[in-house]
Amino acid sequence: MVALGTPFQCLTYSLLILPVLLLSIYFLAAFPDPPKTIYLHPGLSSLPLSCKSWKLYPEDFYPGGAYASFPYGKTRYFLMGPEDGKKIVLIHGLSVPAMIWKDVAPSLAARGYRVLLYDLYGRGYSDGPQTKYNSNLYVTQLALLMQHIEWDRAVLVGVSMGGGLAAAFTASFPNLVEDRVVIISSAGLVLTSDMSRTTKIMSLPLVQTLTSSLVAQKFLQHLTDSSNDTTPVDPLQEIVRLQSAHLPGYNAAISSSLRDGPVRGEYGSFSNDVWETRKLLIIHGTNDNTVPYKYAAMIQTALPQGCKSEIMTINGGGHDLTISHPDTIVEQIDRWILSP
Repeated sequence: MVALGTPFQCLTYSLLILPVLLLSIYFLAAFPDPPKTIYLHPGLSSLPLSCKSWKLYPEDFYPGGAYASFPYGKTRYFLMGPEDGKKIVLIHGLSVPAMIWKDVAPSLAARGYRVLLYDLYGRGYSDGPQTKYNSNLYVTQLALLMQHIEWDRAVLVGVSMGGGLAAAFTASFPNLVEDRVVIISSAGLVLTSDMSRTTKIMSLPLVQTLTSSLVAQKFLQHLTDSSNDTTPVDPLQEIVRLQSAHLPGYNAAISSSLRDGPVRGEYGSFSNDVWETRKLLIIHGTNDNTVPYKYAAMIQTALPQGCKSEIMTINGGGHDLTISHPDTIVEQIDRWILSP
């Protein structure tokens, strides 16, 4: 007879208990807690009227302003120009909201185009969801916005990161995009080696956490609010400073966009077969220190052979061409849309 506690008896108990234990672990792992609700940081509309942002970029900066609520937060958008005009979507870049189009959008509307502008998540008057700011987030935001305003198709015009987003959106929702696309100072293929040390540091998750903290926000607010109001400021640089200091979700959006967003990694979007039936105008300045001029040619090389593309070079032009060369930008967009 086998005595109690012998190795044979221990093995028998182990064989009986082990399956139950493994099944218990499996079910505990397979049924985690339900997903948490996404936390939404408010946009510029949450700031007191005394904040300088209301003077630089008021809520009614453009006519036809409204809000649309989506699963990742509300989006501020503007519609201008005749309702029966050719539809154009203007997509801004990494840090400056829709005010970057201040000299372009009204001119396009005056030429008879129906123009849609909006603030990307985490910028301007749109909410800043506490999530990853990748191409999927931005593409979904624009797709839902077009559905909200009942637009079937539109010409896309993107600047800087907005160019990479225009490519990602075209590859994801080709049926919503006309056969003409325009990108200006476009990111999308930026190599890590061309990113400044400051940019690389800003994109670190730890820095994202620190710059989004309450302590950092208070410090940035102190620096911004104590600046001399009589000193002339660049409105674009100032709105970036104000967003960074006063919008809790802004710094996180910038950091995550540099790391995860359409600033880089969009080669597959530009090389997608959907471009074989489209025309792409690439506008770039030779003195662009943010996205060097070489990327215009790199984007053109990535396109499939069937795509009709053109590089329109602005000699001496920097990165913010919509501000420095608005008339040229409007003329080129109009020419590209009307060309056979």
